Amino acid sequence: MSDFFPMIELELRPNRHVIPADTELWRVHHSKYGAGQFNPKLADIHFDGGRFEGTLLDPYHSLYLANTSITALAESVLRSRTFEPPAGMRRIPYRTVWQRSLSVLRTRCELNLVSLIEGKDLAAVCQDSTLLEDESNYAKARRWASEIRAQAPDAMGLIWESRRNRSQLALVLFHDRFEQCDGGPLEVLQGGGIPDLGSQEGMKKANDILEPLRAMISEPVWQ
Repeated sequence: MSDFFPMIELELRPNRHVIPADTELWRVHHSKYGAGQFNPKLADIHFDGGRFEGTLLDPYHSLYLANTSITALAESVLRSRTFEPPAGMRRIPYRTVWQRSLSVLRTRCELNLVSLIEGKDLAAVCQDSTLLEDESNYAKARRWASEIRAQAPDAMGLIWESRRNRSQLALVLFHDRFEQCDGGPLEVLQGGGIPDLGSQEGMKKANDILEPLRAMISEPVWQ
């Protein structure tokens, strides 16, 4: 567990969202990493890194998931993608899925998460939707994730409404909160995902999943 300690005078009162054991969750990840492997990379305190990744001040490893396959894909590939005329489709560059996989996993233990799903949940941690929607200040989001961790030492991660597939859920897990979960929090399920999103078969399957969101992966252009 991190030695990070509260740095603000505000008292947070986090609401909880519990995901039962044996729940299926989905993840897009680099193919060279295991589907259930936490990302060991730490974000820069001020600049580069994901919204809720650990930093040198609070060096936890992170693992992002979603409750459905379409949400996992949307969270991974639809950032800053606009609807293009005339067909109104969102085209996803091939490089976005190259050497990446979509995997399905099952929880081995109950996940006790801090909820950021509703306005009341964000208010409970003295925040609003900016925490989830501001693309220009991930450093603040990382700092606040550490504050939540410090004031909710039993929380295993955070969960919120997906920005790219509204009403569905995205979540992040903290590696240092699973000491009591034998074998780690997630079991990889074989045969349910897409091992190579960059292959012809993988792109077809992914495009079928993304079709309701009017999005598709572009064919690669080889030089």
